[in-house]
Amino acid sequence: MSNSDHQAGIRVAVVEDDDRLRAGFISRLERASGIHCVAAFANAEQALAQLADSAPDVVLMDINLPGKSGIDCVRELKARHPTTQFLMLTVYEDVDLIFRSLQAGATGYLLKRSVPEELLGAIRDLHAGGAPMTSLIARKVVESFAPKARPAAPDVAGLTPREREIVEALALGCQYKEIADRLGIGISTVRTHLQHIYEKLRVGNRTEAVVKFLGR
Repeated sequence: MSNSDHQAGIRVAVVEDDDRLRAGFISRLERASGIHCVAAFANAEQALAQLADSAPDVVLMDINLPGKSGIDCVRELKARHPTTQFLMLTVYEDVDLIFRSLQAGATGYLLKRSVPEELLGAIRDLHAGGAPMTSLIARKVVESFAPKARPAAPDVAGLTPREREIVEALALGCQYKEIADRLGIGISTVRTHLQHIYEKLRVGNRTEAVVKFLGR
């Protein structure tokens, strides 16, 4: 980690209490092109005390830490470092934990058993403005909102039909390019629609937009 602090690329920190898993994450990150592990912590308390020193772009956060939980850690760190992106790593597929993580400030959610390519892809997606989730988790998020989303969606803050389509795609975890391809528009047009959506919903990012749109 010490040799990568000033290298160009995505700067990543790891917060994981399991020594073996933490070492595994570090190894994966250091072997990846354009990604550098700049810090690793065994618990939330260490991360809260020292994260600012490493200035990561992305933080991989274990949800089930000893002492202060990963969710509470993200809530505090996001308030201090609003531009840092947090990817929750967990063995759970619990919808309540997903929402608590998103509401705390996390932007992505991935199962620990995901293969290395999925992890690295999620980091790159998150850094590029995406909100990576496993397909199962994304499906659970959408299904959990389905009963209340249908009547509420058409009138939410005056969103146009196209804007609603984009938020619905965000809820499925789609990247900007996927949304553009799906709707037959350019990525720049997607970004313009997103700015209008954020203004209408009075939110600052895609996660908040999805949560508010779906009535959470």
